[in-house]
Amino acid sequence: MEKAARIRSTARTIAPPDAGAALSASERQRRLTKPPGALGRLEELAERIASATGRPRPRLDRRLIVVAAGDHGVAARGVSAYPREVTAQMVANFLAGGAAINVLARHAGARVRVVDAGVRGETPDHPALLRLRLGEATADISERPAMERALAERAVAAGITLMEEERSRDGVDIVGCGEMGIGNSTAAAALVAAATGHPAAAVTGRGSGVDDAGYQRKLDAVDRALTRHAAARVAGDDGVGLLASLGGFEIGVLAGVYIGAAAGRIPSVVDGLIATAAALVAVKIAPDCRPYMVAAHRSVEPGHGVALDHLGLDPLLDLGLRLGEGTGAALGITLCVAACRLLDEMATFAEAGISEAPGGSRHES
Repeated sequence: MEKAARIRSTARTIAPPDAGAALSASERQRRLTKPPGALGRLEELAERIASATGRPRPRLDRRLIVVAAGDHGVAARGVSAYPREVTAQMVANFLAGGAAINVLARHAGARVRVVDAGVRGETPDHPALLRLRLGEATADISERPAMERALAERAVAAGITLMEEERSRDGVDIVGCGEMGIGNSTAAAALVAAATGHPAAAVTGRGSGVDDAGYQRKLDAVDRALTRHAAARVAGDDGVGLLASLGGFEIGVLAGVYIGAAAGRIPSVVDGLIATAAALVAVKIAPDCRPYMVAAHRSVEPGHGVALDHLGLDPLLDLGLRLGEGTGAALGITLCVAACRLLDEMATFAEAGISEAPGGSRHES
């Protein structure tokens, strides 16, 4: 199937959240051995996941984290504290199990799938690596579009296919989205600014930790990219056009993962700035995928808060993270699992033989 048609057809299959499952989950919450609302946001989180999955007592036993990697032409402008070869080196580290995301994925009981969406240099042969190789790197977005529209469509369609294959092979109950790419916080800042209407200065942070001179180069690159993008007159609701103009190959793949997950009634856990920029692209393409998204955390990057607010997503954590890789998403998955296990495994008052307070409310402990 032609890539654009595949994206459209998948977007059309996304069903609305299941209100009946959410109501059943809410009713069970009221019967559990605790005061009403005593588990705070974990109760609301379990009900959201019930509505996404269509299961009143969801179990999230099959956990996946997708880490998509890609290089960016804008990195040549000195917008990152690290050299461009680090992208390929970190892909090797992911595959060897030595990165922060590997540690936190093991903690979360999640398998890690690494995607070479377009990494400059060689990446190792490994069964956990999907080698797409959409290009050596995107173009310098401060000078010209990041990629051709056809490549943007290929990236999104590849993310959709990845989710379908993972569901068919090993099953997926929840997916976390992470990324790697030197220069990608510059592309993400430009995407957030273009999608939300905020100026470059409001959404551009220091990413990997650039010094003052590097930050100014980064801000200038985002400003120039936005000026060029505005001149191109990309339609505000054209998510593929936005991606082609300002994005990265890895951002496109993650956008497809979000869309594919929603089509399969799978909740997706959104990581930091770059993964949230991908969520903005996904929602532009397929607005119905937004209710399936759970924001793991709020990073220190200013554009991340802007993007989360634009999407209407309230993050679970605020830990000052700014690593990416899906590290926040792995932590978010652990909270989603905990919320659903509480809903499913706690005894009700009737099951435990405990008296309820008059009127059906529970006694404070």
